[in-house]
Amino acid sequence: VDKTLKLLQLLHKNEGVHVSKTLACSALSNGQFEEWCIADEQTPDEVPQKALDWACGMGGADCTKIQRKKPCYYPNTLKDHASYAFNNYYQKFKKRGATCYFSAAAIITDLDPSKFHHLIHMV
Repeated sequence: VDKTLKLLQLLHKNEGVHVSKTLACSALSNGQFEEWCIADEQTPDEVPQKALDWACGMGGADCTKIQRKKPCYYPNTLKDHASYAFNNYYQKFKKRGATCYFSAAAIITDLDPSKFHHLIHMV
């Protein structure tokens, strides 16, 4: 209940919380995790673009689900795709010491995007 209230307050204040269908798609397939790495809405677009390119390339994230005609392609926005890639990388490699930094383009949340996505449309 406290987490729901906190999310609603942050969304209402428009403080950059970004919970997307794309990330919820990721969370649904990996529901056992208790924290998610998502794109920070307040970061200028050039930073997450470089981080997304790295995560899906040399970083080793599995970005196949956010490719055109794949289940998590929509919404087709930079921040949605970056959130998916950042979270995929983080979940895949955090036990080996990976972080959710991405040149300050990402933040960690403990709110499950698959449970709170519908709240975006209510605010």
